[in-house]
Amino acid sequence: MASADQDQESLQNQNHYLCGSVAAFANIVITFPIHKALFRQQLFGVPAWEAVRQLQRDGLRTLYRGILPPLLQKSSTIAIMFGLYEDFSRFLRLNAPHAPILLTDSIAAVLAGTAEAVLTPFERVQTLLQDPRHHGNFQNTAHIFRALLQQHGIRELYRGLVPILLRNGPSNVFFFGLRGPIKELLPEAESKAGHLVNDFVCGGILGAALGVFFYPLNVVKSHAQVKIGGEFQSCRVILATVLRERDGKVSRLFRGVHLNFQRSVFSWGIINAAYELLLKMV
Repeated sequence: MASADQDQESLQNQNHYLCGSVAAFANIVITFPIHKALFRQQLFGVPAWEAVRQLQRDGLRTLYRGILPPLLQKSSTIAIMFGLYEDFSRFLRLNAPHAPILLTDSIAAVLAGTAEAVLTPFERVQTLLQDPRHHGNFQNTAHIFRALLQQHGIRELYRGLVPILLRNGPSNVFFFGLRGPIKELLPEAESKAGHLVNDFVCGGILGAALGVFFYPLNVVKSHAQVKIGGEFQSCRVILATVLRERDGKVSRLFRGVHLNFQRSVFSWGIINAAYELLLKMV
């Protein structure tokens, strides 16, 4: 009986990874063009309409250029995010039964977010593929990996690691800590469709709010990762440089935040709703 219970628990643990991965895959395919326009705003500080015009000029052929790294990266990181969070939470509760649940769950969220950062090279490659200044330098994902490793070593793949670490851990804490309370505030669902809508709204609200809060870190990450070779600059130096380039106006640091807000509503709404739906189905 104990062995059967362990097998069932192991299967449930694997389900969290699988459902997170499939939910992220669906989200990337749907929202990638929006993310690409947002990236142009973060990098060049242009209005949304200009970012869209740039993509139109580039043509449909390059619209999904760079989608492979986020597909691989997001499918893996969201799987890690949900799966490791559940694993770490269960482990900490078993080994520290008297510790406050809020504390153990927060630690689990930070550990899961930190583990996600191991996949930073995929964000790095995605950034280079999306930057139009590198369109003529690299052919595809494999070409970038090979070029960076041969010319600069594995350390080059981890440019932007610090802002990613500063973003992932705290954002996971807020996401997992507030997901339940926000859903409880929504009208009680009386059908499967109602639960799906509530999960979408809950995920969308959280994702959008966290996207705005941590937006400057994503700007820093983007600027760090478009560079190849040379000194690894600190977040403070990069932030100061971006502000100087944008006439010292903090508001310009948030260029693209409106599009990011809209993208995050859809992205995290899709991820959260799909994850919860898939979890009930498997």
